[in-house]
Amino acid sequence: MLKLRRFACEDLETGCVTDEARPRFSFAFESDRQGASLREVVLEVNGWTWRGTDEVAVRYDGAPLSPCTVYQARVCATDDAGESAEGTLEFETGLLGGSWEAEWISDAAYRFDEKGVAPVPMVFKHAFSLGGKVRRARVYATALGIYDISLNGQRVGERYFAPGFTSYGSTLQYQTYDVTKRLGSSNELVVTVAGGWAVGPFSYTRKNRVTADRQALLLEVRVEYADGTTQVLGTGEDWQVTEDGPCRMACFYDGETYDARVSLDNVTWRPAAREALRVSPALVAEDGAPVRAHEVMRPVSCTKVGDELVYDFGQNFAGVVDLVVDGHESQTITVRHAEILKPDGTLNTDFLRTAKATLTYVCREGRQEFSPRLTYMGFRYVAVSGVDEGDIKICAHALYSDLRTTGEFGCSDERLNRLQQNIVWSSKSNLMDIPTDCPQRDERMGWTGDIAVFAPTACYNFDMGRFLRKWLRDLRSEQYRTGGIPVTVPAQGFGFPTTIPPMAVDFWGDACVLVPWALYQAEGDVEVLRENFDTMRRYVDACRFWARFGVGDYCYIWHTPAVLHFGDWVAPDVPKMGQWQARSKWTATASLQHTSALVARIAKILDEKDAAEKYGRLSARVARAYRNVFTDGHGRLKQEFQTAYVLPIQFGMLEGDELRAAVKRLSQLVEQGGYRIGTGFPGTPYILFALADNGEKDTAFQMLECTSCPSWLYEVVHGATTIWERWDGLDENGNCPIGDDGTDIMISYNHYASGAVGDFLYRRVAGLEQLEPGYRRSRVQPLVGGGLCSAHGAVETPYGRLASSWKLDGSSFSLEVEVPLGTTCEVVLPDGSTREVGCGSYAFSCEVEGAR
Repeated sequence: MLKLRRFACEDLETGCVTDEARPRFSFAFESDRQGASLREVVLEVNGWTWRGTDEVAVRYDGAPLSPCTVYQARVCATDDAGESAEGTLEFETGLLGGSWEAEWISDAAYRFDEKGVAPVPMVFKHAFSLGGKVRRARVYATALGIYDISLNGQRVGERYFAPGFTSYGSTLQYQTYDVTKRLGSSNELVVTVAGGWAVGPFSYTRKNRVTADRQALLLEVRVEYADGTTQVLGTGEDWQVTEDGPCRMACFYDGETYDARVSLDNVTWRPAAREALRVSPALVAEDGAPVRAHEVMRPVSCTKVGDELVYDFGQNFAGVVDLVVDGHESQTITVRHAEILKPDGTLNTDFLRTAKATLTYVCREGRQEFSPRLTYMGFRYVAVSGVDEGDIKICAHALYSDLRTTGEFGCSDERLNRLQQNIVWSSKSNLMDIPTDCPQRDERMGWTGDIAVFAPTACYNFDMGRFLRKWLRDLRSEQYRTGGIPVTVPAQGFGFPTTIPPMAVDFWGDACVLVPWALYQAEGDVEVLRENFDTMRRYVDACRFWARFGVGDYCYIWHTPAVLHFGDWVAPDVPKMGQWQARSKWTATASLQHTSALVARIAKILDEKDAAEKYGRLSARVARAYRNVFTDGHGRLKQEFQTAYVLPIQFGMLEGDELRAAVKRLSQLVEQGGYRIGTGFPGTPYILFALADNGEKDTAFQMLECTSCPSWLYEVVHGATTIWERWDGLDENGNCPIGDDGTDIMISYNHYASGAVGDFLYRRVAGLEQLEPGYRRSRVQPLVGGGLCSAHGAVETPYGRLASSWKLDGSSFSLEVEVPLGTTCEVVLPDGSTREVGCGSYAFSCEVEGAR
């Protein structure tokens, strides 16, 4: 039977509100008939009809869509046996770039000049009446700051931190809320606006007021009556504002202070004033993945330590606590957060740096509930003071962007299963509207280097389309005129390096190439390459500019001062930041070769022939320079460290005897190091591939399964529930050994970058890999090794579920494969035999020589 598996507009199956004039539609069908194929798909939208067999990103090409309108789309497919399936969805247009009748408002009397702190939250309110029976009503809202809306005393929407973090100088999202069933004849809107990223402190420099001197609000209520008339009620000078609301302080780094004794009925209000903004961003309907509450986390223990109750949630995560308290008037409860404990059982907050990560709640009389709305923390432990254990119940909510889970992995080694869980939890904790570096200290910034290396793994575990497209738009808007990319996006006042003109930074800037490429591989939509191609070219040109200083081969060796790079960032085989940076000649040169090769490949896909030739030629010359300058001409490095071997091996810079010699030497270095990891950010995603794909499978598995520090499983066996920023985050006794290494005691215990090993788990251990973008053609080729006797993996491709599950019993190997409709799959067994299959479920077996 043919069934519709998924139907989406702009990657959303429900709730899509878009300002795209030509929205994208995607659909996936499934069949229980082996070898089935689609004969025709028909898509109908607004009187427009499309016919074909593509299922990925079909763009609407009909009559212009009207703003603020609900449309229905219908899809119907017929397969080669004549069976059919169909389905419908609704999507909605936003304002489509039209003008707002509302005006930006703020409190003209409010000033705050103190550096490093957050502004007092503003509360806006407005009462209004309606003149008839309502057929449809929407609230459109945005702010400079972050806002929270209530209508008639009830919260509107489930989002946190709206309107989201964007490059505010160019783009500001607005949200759409259906309030049709919530309106009465008389109504009151109350909107709290905190500083957020636009006005509050951001980055470890705690620079505030980057985008605006104070918060501002823009909101419209659009009401359609049953008689066909329309009424628009917008923010203006008839609104009221106060800074005397119950939320006294809200800051991403410091937390939230809330006084439950305060009633808005008893505070002093004054008229709001029109606000002239310092920026003029385009207002677009939300096109990212909004932050929402997900898992409910409950404590696994509670211990009295001094005057505090210390709760352990058993999992490091990003989110907020929820308190239910039997309290007394003016009783003050304080909640502190931390990732780890000190040996005496108290919270270790040393690594939060300036972030206070503290909630302060002042009670009213009686039973009450509180959960912060305008901040979040990264934590496993909380310490609560000011209340007896019997008078409080506590749980927490994990917060992260609303991402559809697309991948799963498991195997016979529970330590690797815990590693996979750690990767997923660090992903969730740091996919917080933008791809952040950590959720706890005074950063939480969009570091480009982290997502550059992690994007392939993220795209296995989650549907990253909306999330990454939004972020890439900001990256494009913030590219320097010289072509370099900020090391954090949105930069929001943070600048590195400070050279004039701004320099390109290897691997961190590579995100403009590596992230669109990873998304293209996962989704198969060529438009993500087209949208970012000019940015890629300009970036590689900038890298080439900074690498050109020299003669002969040195003209292709990128050797600008090390302090302007990150180099082999957090490589565990050297202890100091300066030593990581000193490796930048190798990492930067390899980066230039890799990005230019990828841009050449992308240019061919986009039929940009001149660019393909230009960047292909550059890539070859850089590869030759790397070999001539850094090696002895026979594959051995003059200065040896793991990353310096991994990058040229993985990026195809070596071949023949040189490649074999380099791989052998890398394997020897790993063996001599006790199979412990020695790579920093640039090399970590690739080291297992560099070994396993070049005849050193056993070395790769021994490194993967190593439990000595530094290694992935060292973290696991020492109780990690997320990925650490530093391999040596805790010693054997549970203490942090990091000293004065130049990083200002930089250690996060929830940092996804080295979790890029997840790519190896999916592509090699489970054996799932795309041969064509979007998995139109795929390969299932499990790599059997180490102590594993079984593994399974699955990924929800644009066409449906691709899955593998294998077992090894002695020398007998069995494999089950599931292939989605509309695709083909090459199945390669450990004995080398190959099968080509289409849609359906299959079972294979063979004998494996030398199996453990």
